[in-house]
Amino acid sequence: MATETLTLGKALNTGLRRALEHDQKVVIMGEDVGKLGGVFRITDGLQKDFGDQRVIDTPLAESGIIGTAVGLAIRGFRPVCEIQFDGFVYPAYDQIVSQVAKMHYRSQGKVRIPMVIRIPYGGGIGAVEHHSESPEAYFAHTAGLKVVTCANPQDAYWMIQQAVASDDPIVFLEPKRRYWEKGPVDLEAPLSAAYPLHSARVARAGTDATVLAYGPMVRTCLDAAAAAAEDGRELEVVDLRTLSPLDLTAVYESVRRTGRCVVVHEAPGNLGLGAEIAARVTEECFYSLEAPVLRVTGFDTPYPASRVEEEYLPDLDRVLDAVDRAFGW
Repeated sequence: MATETLTLGKALNTGLRRALEHDQKVVIMGEDVGKLGGVFRITDGLQKDFGDQRVIDTPLAESGIIGTAVGLAIRGFRPVCEIQFDGFVYPAYDQIVSQVAKMHYRSQGKVRIPMVIRIPYGGGIGAVEHHSESPEAYFAHTAGLKVVTCANPQDAYWMIQQAVASDDPIVFLEPKRRYWEKGPVDLEAPLSAAYPLHSARVARAGTDATVLAYGPMVRTCLDAAAAAAEDGRELEVVDLRTLSPLDLTAVYESVRRTGRCVVVHEAPGNLGLGAEIAARVTEECFYSLEAPVLRVTGFDTPYPASRVEEEYLPDLDRVLDAVDRAFGW
């Protein structure tokens, strides 16, 4: 097994490279993805090695990027579109909801849209307005789209390849604050051996309470679990990984064992993923719960200016406070 230590960003780059090598129909397109290699350098070196017909610098027009990709997908290509920042996706929202999500259904299953929409999302990098958003609920709510998010380099490497190989349109959310975090990646195992794309996994086993997270908040929750262990509490951290479809089998199993559940995400709490998860856990695990399902989320405001961003983002203390409240019932 060839295991290397890579940053999450480099793992995505390597995964995209493998996808380009594996299938000549894979094309990457987006603003500055070619010569520059993307603002986060996720596509660095790919245009040089695969040419400008497969790694394409597009005009600054998100609706044009997605609209062109729809046509390519219908014609048998597998476009991978990069939205440069999360807050830039909204001009393409009409294309995503009206065409990408509905074409397969509208054609009675005759037309597939095998495309991936990569979106760096979340805060924590001190960015300016429109450069830090958590738009996942918009897409997870949209029937016809699949939504996934990676939290570590190993998942980044495999999940991007699995998403590109899928025949369904996938919104692939990348936690931009975690791009530079390192971890081991197995580069030689076949794609068929990878962890299933649309499945949750237990990131840390525990017995006292279940903490659910995805994307950038997984690391925060793992840090909270490590801190809680010093006080004798063993928190089980579950990385959801897939937001649509939700995989709650591992969640239900965990909650039935621990009796307590806290859901954590950066996006605002109102109508966020946490609300849906809390409702489903309550329905399925009601007689196992020792306390209500609690949520730790961003506030119901736009992402604030970077100098007060840390006041907005859920942190270790807020997660541990919610755990304390769960034990107070």
